[in-house]
This record gives sequence, structure tokens and C-alpha cells, in this order.
Amino acid sequence: MSTLDIKVIVGSTRAARFSEKPAQWIYDMAKARGDLAVELVDLRDHPLPFFAEAAPPGLAKDKYDDPVVARWRDKVRAADGYVICTPEYNHGYPAVLKNALDYTYFSWSRKPVAFVSWGNAGGARGVEQLRAVAIELDMAPIRHAVHIQDPWFIQDMTGIDTEGHRRAGAAMLDNLAWWARALKTARG
Repeated sequence: MSTLDIKVIVGSTRAARFSEKPAQWIYDMAKARGDLAVELVDLRDHPLPFFAEAAPPGLAKDKYDDPVVARWRDKVRAADGYVICTPEYNHGYPAVLKNALDYTYFSWSRKPVAFVSWGNAGGARGVEQLRAVAIELDMAPIRHAVHIQDPWFIQDMTGIDTEGHRRAGAAMLDNLAWWARALKTARG
């Protein structure tokens, strides 16, 4: 069985962000599996301009003149599935993540997405919004997620690498792999 290309997306570009810790944690967990080829993708490395195209994302037909956007499209298009790692800001997720999702409308299509989030309610409210956006992008958001409560009290990886988070992460990755394989087969 071939390995699946999974992109772990760091969904915040804020200075002094917490994002590297949970993103690295789930990346390491996914990389330890034999069925996934995992890449950590940081939105800082893809400085997309604020979306201001002449046409809506769905009408761009995945053709972009801006080389930064084309490089992002190619990165997204190459994946069989995604893990989006996101903080929760004011009951939502970061604008930079919404911008990245909107830009490459068709590249996300018919692929599964899982979420690792953090915040007051473990980032659950931001993930709830992301699930709706993922459906509109023709993605398959999976049920399982990892929610990290009160990240500002976490000093090191031991606050993330708990038994409960490991169980949630394993269930999430198992389901992501199942959906990625099924949808990759269906896409042909």
C-alpha cells in the first residue's frame, strides 16, 4: 500500500505563537506511522497577499498569476489530506488561515481534513467554523480532533503530550488515513 501525503498546516503566523508546539507534536506522531508521508507546512513560508482578486476564488479555476499563490496552490494540490493546527481567536480561527483556505479553492476538493486546536474551549469553537468552511471547499472534515485546553499554561511539550491527547491524536490520524485512502481511490 502506498503512503499518503499528509500536510500538517500551521494556521497562525503571529509572533510568539504557540502553534509550533502542537503542530510539531502531531507531525511527530503522524511521521511515526508507516502509512503517512507527512510534511509540516507553515503559513509563514507562504506569505499570501490578502485576497483581493478580481473574481471570487471559485471562478479563478486554480489559475493564479502571483507566484506566491501558485506555489501555495501546488503545495495544497499535492496532498491527500490535511491536519490544520489552529488557535482560537474570539470564538473563531485566524484570518491568515481563512485567507489561505480561500485562495486555492479547487485544490482542497475531495480530500479529508482533521484539526488540532487550542484555546479557552480547546479551540472547539474555531474548529466548528472551520468544519463549515471545509465542507464548502468540498473537503471531508473528519469527526475526530485534538483540543488543547488553556495553552497559555503549557510551558513545554509535556503539557501537550498527555495520554488523553495521544489517544485523541491516534484516533484522529487513524480516521484521517482511512478517509484519505478512500477518497484518493475514489478520485482515481
